Amino acid sequence: MQRPDASSNSPTIVLDASALLAFLLHEPGFERVYAALLGGAAISTVNLAEVYTKTVTSGRPVSTVDSRLQRLGLSVVPYTEEDARTTTNLVVAIRPLSLSLGDRSCLAMGMRLALPILTGDRVWTNLQTGADIELFRS
Repeated sequence: MQRPDASSNSPTIVLDASALLAFLLHEPGFERVYAALLGGAAISTVNLAEVYTKTVTSGRPVSTVDSRLQRLGLSVVPYTEEDARTTTNLVVAIRPLSLSLGDRSCLAMGMRLALPILTGDRVWTNLQTGADIELFRS
């Protein structure tokens, strides 16, 4: 996998953990995620940790994820202090939805990078955060 500055192609979209897992597990909508990966996708270190956790708890080694994603050039973006503040502020802004830390960290990074966020979570389309949300399954 690549750091954003290690690639000549800047990311054009942010993936949440559900999107990357859908691609890895060939779940419905994985084709849309694959297209995003080919076009230059990024994921935060927090959401990558979610994907790694799901991988190891299902009995597969993390190395299988890394090898597949490295070939596709996924950019891994560090979670910043600015993201931490935005993640915290989102608790109040979207309180009724009770989004997880991983969800809020993905939103924070997408907002910081001013990139659309690809997710399978329909409730995100109702958020009033200013983030551009795209669904990978209809």
